[in-house]
Amino acid sequence: MIEVNYSSSERLCQGDVIKNVHYIQKIEELEENLKITIIDFPLVVILTQDCDLERDYKNRFDAENIKNDDKKLISALVAPLYVSEQVIAGTHLEELGLKMQQIPKGKRRKPSTRLNNLIKNETPRYHYLKFSPDSPIADRIIDFKHYFSVNVEHLEQLKKDNFICQVRELYREDISQRFANYLSRIGLPPDETSSSRDS
Repeated sequence: MIEVNYSSSERLCQGDVIKNVHYIQKIEELEENLKITIIDFPLVVILTQDCDLERDYKNRFDAENIKNDDKKLISALVAPLYVSEQVIAGTHLEELGLKMQQIPKGKRRKPSTRLNNLIKNETPRYHYLKFSPDSPIADRIIDFKHYFSVNVEHLEQLKKDNFICQVRELYREDISQRFANYLSRIGLPPDETSSSRDS
């Protein structure tokens, strides 16, 4: 079970959970109009390192003591927090017309090996977040293949009204380490005989 803070700091922090964050999927020019396709994610968690977010904030709001803009960020990385039951059922992105793999639950109250590995955070692609029973958030899963960037100033504005909680330091470091390990994995050529279901 993870621990969270429900009090919000003024600046963006690694581990902040923010609701209703938009992702611009595509922009098309149609004659004299623009068609913008947006995905609205109910919850995201900030993945960007906290030291970078702190320096960016100081750089923008303590400008008279800063010599240059070297520490300013253009954007912050975030990842959607999907409802765990929907990820297990493979239905978490069906509104986008995407069919995702199912994770077998198991039989007779005994979880399958794949589900057990997912819950114990032994599947590199996913990070399982078990919230306390009194939390307003049901258990969630981060899929490390699904991340995107959001303009820092826009995210700060969203945080003012849409902040839910902040994952505490020890737990956000675990997320950060696992995300970095997944991103830095060595891509091997596909092997026709092996299964790629968890890659």
